[in-house]
Amino acid sequence: MLQQRWLPYLLLAPAILFLMLVLALPIVQAVLLSFQSPGGSFGLESFRRMVIDIHFQGAVRNTFLLTALVVPLQVTLAIAIALLVNTRLPGTATFLYVCAIPLGISDLAAGLVWLSIFSERGYLNTILHAIGLIDRPVPYLSYEHPAWLFASVVLAEVWRATAIVMVILVAGLQLIPRDYLETADVFGAGGWTKLRMVILPLLKPSIQAALIIRTILAFQVFAVVLALTGRIIPVLAGESYFWYALYRNAHVASAYAVVIMALSATLTGFYLRLLRVREEQMG
Repeated sequence: MLQQRWLPYLLLAPAILFLMLVLALPIVQAVLLSFQSPGGSFGLESFRRMVIDIHFQGAVRNTFLLTALVVPLQVTLAIAIALLVNTRLPGTATFLYVCAIPLGISDLAAGLVWLSIFSERGYLNTILHAIGLIDRPVPYLSYEHPAWLFASVVLAEVWRATAIVMVILVAGLQLIPRDYLETADVFGAGGWTKLRMVILPLLKPSIQAALIIRTILAFQVFAVVLALTGRIIPVLAGESYFWYALYRNAHVASAYAVVIMALSATLTGFYLRLLRVREEQMG
């Protein structure tokens, strides 16, 4: 009996140890560094230096704006793709594989792909010049076009990470019993009615998981922004990197990391409350 009682904990022990080493320990170290000054004393000096940093306000604004634009676009696009794949029409399997290709591309590589499109000698200017719409290259990725700069980051992020949300939602759709949809057909429900009253409510757990994962990753976006804009558009994760690698100040870099972690935890809690799933609905 004693062995049976401890068996589940023994089976979970390797996973718990792994999470402690690669997740919990770095978080504790980052929090301690953020409250520690280079001299070794504890206080809020690192947070004060972070707040007065000339890039801090812009990084907060750009990170929130990027998250607010990218996450809804990705969820909406992923739902549309998942619904199309779930129809199981001829060719939908191939379409799913094509849409999942960005999953195998790193953040930096995705940024470089879109850099080759939007640079002055990139594909976009080449095509527009070839068909006679422009006389000379347009510098999309410059101070002259801040809207294009931000739009390029949004497009790159939507292209790169929509596949993550799509995979979660496709799996969620596969779990919805066909009986519900057949019953809706019997009662004469149209496509929009079935989507609004049957599919989306039953898909809520998957949407909740997708929103949490994608929002956390959106707060950590950095490589795509760096590849396309450099430091013209500062973001929180980028400033954490620059303070660590460029200014050699791990304390302020950790303060940025703690802010990102706090914002991610806050929005995660908001999603959990907003999209709360009742136990009977789970069953």
